[in-house]
Amino acid sequence: MNIGDRVRLVHGREEGVIYAFLPGNVVEIEIEDGFRIPVLRNEIVTISPVESQRMVKPEEPKVVAARADVIVPRNAPFAEKGIYLAFISINDRALTVHAINNTDWILPFTAVAASESVSTGLAAGVLQPRTSQKLTEVLMKDFESWPVFDIHALYFREGNYQLPVALSKRIRCRAQSFYKNKGNVPVLAKDGFVYQLDEENLKRETPGISEDVAGEIKASMLGQPAAEQNTLPKPEQVIDLHIEKLVNNPKSLSNDAMLKKQLDVFESSLESAIANGMEEITFIHGAGSGALKNELHRRLGKNQHVQFFKDALKEKFGYGATLVKIK
Repeated sequence: MNIGDRVRLVHGREEGVIYAFLPGNVVEIEIEDGFRIPVLRNEIVTISPVESQRMVKPEEPKVVAARADVIVPRNAPFAEKGIYLAFISINDRALTVHAINNTDWILPFTAVAASESVSTGLAAGVLQPRTSQKLTEVLMKDFESWPVFDIHALYFREGNYQLPVALSKRIRCRAQSFYKNKGNVPVLAKDGFVYQLDEENLKRETPGISEDVAGEIKASMLGQPAAEQNTLPKPEQVIDLHIEKLVNNPKSLSNDAMLKKQLDVFESSLESAIANGMEEITFIHGAGSGALKNELHRRLGKNQHVQFFKDALKEKFGYGATLVKIK
């Protein structure tokens, strides 16, 4: 037996290809959809290239049912929602990552793995209704350094319909939320960890296509470099909200105007940190009357993307800074 040989399980119906030889006389077999299973070497047999030709059974004649026996099914309702990013365990070390289309839409799409230093194209094409596509594999030991998965898709179907807004979703896996997403993976019917991408999508827009998303998909499918997108810039790790750091002439502002400016910078910096997949960000707000700090903490407590927040290093900032941990 060699890597690449097609084999069949002795006590099962599964067939696959030898992917690797493991210690302990164990062979790793890759079966359908790229899933791998370990089996003992004596539990598999090789399949001859000509076996499939010799074992072909003649087709049995089809029985035409009487007209009265024919049941005409009613048209099923059009499934609009059900786009997922799924992680399925191959073994205790690795998982495969899949894009899932459990809708009746046809989805031209792109999938990119984005990290701080580089972005890697994973796949681009057309995801047909009720189908899936394997994007990549990841290792559990590298969980903390997994990239941000950036998915873009357009919606298409024949006939007349109202166009939904193009799908654009970034998924950053966090331990706290990742394991809560365990469940059955649609289409593949396997256990895994599932993120629904269109849970809050399907907003409608006037006829037309987002030029940014359409251009990216077209360029990816044609092998051309995509046009540079207008994305939120990555903020600094530490944001100083002292008013003199934000405006040139703070004395010209009222107290309310100062507070509004500080909160605007806080909101935009936090939003950019979340969009860029940052794990944490620190805001220097000073001690003062505590009004700015209290308002920051109130807003952080209501933000679903914030895992927790606390006073930053007192040795460095005293009591005038807050560290925000992002999910």
